[in-house]
Amino acid sequence: MPAPADFPIHTVMTTLQTAMQGYTLPMIDELGVTGESTPFRVLVATILSLRTKDTLTMVVAPRLFAVADTPQAMLNLDEEQLAQLIYPVGFYRTKARNLRQISTILLRAYGGTVPADLEALLALPGVGRKTANLVLTAGFGLPGICVDTHVHRICNRWGYVQTKTPDATELVLRQQLPAEYWIPINGLLVMLGQNICHPTSPRCSICPVAQWCARNGVQRTR
Repeated sequence: MPAPADFPIHTVMTTLQTAMQGYTLPMIDELGVTGESTPFRVLVATILSLRTKDTLTMVVAPRLFAVADTPQAMLNLDEEQLAQLIYPVGFYRTKARNLRQISTILLRAYGGTVPADLEALLALPGVGRKTANLVLTAGFGLPGICVDTHVHRICNRWGYVQTKTPDATELVLRQQLPAEYWIPINGLLVMLGQNICHPTSPRCSICPVAQWCARNGVQRTR
């Protein structure tokens, strides 16, 4: 298998862009297609999605947005009302508290708007690099690389990176991933990971990019 520097990333990414067209878009991408994507909605929906399946988040997020889709509207709800609206997403009480704190900060420091700045986003309660990058890319269309468990796992499985954590994967990708793939890599690899390149027993027999994959760490395939 090729070393990371020799990995045919252009071929792999263009192949995926064609092959994954028939699969369901990740939640945030779906919001963009339906015209429901704003930076604040992307921020809130991504927070809701942490440790929660997209199928559940796609039910809960619209329910919340029907009541509150601005920082002020969010603060018009008390913490218990907000918690009940977003139940049963994972850690819903913690997320309700964080969403109210974020809304307060946005109103006081940014006039009720979401900052288009990575460091400012990372300073918000409950916002990590994955969430911040997704707000930049999906909310503002700015350069960023959103690395979740799928992107981290698959890039290491391919042999394109050799890292231990998603944050480390992001930093390596910022150095070697061509700029045109920074935004689309997340959506493509989430679809690939959810449907084919599973954490255990990936479906290598139907993977459109199997011929370029080192299968690092793979013990069993289908």
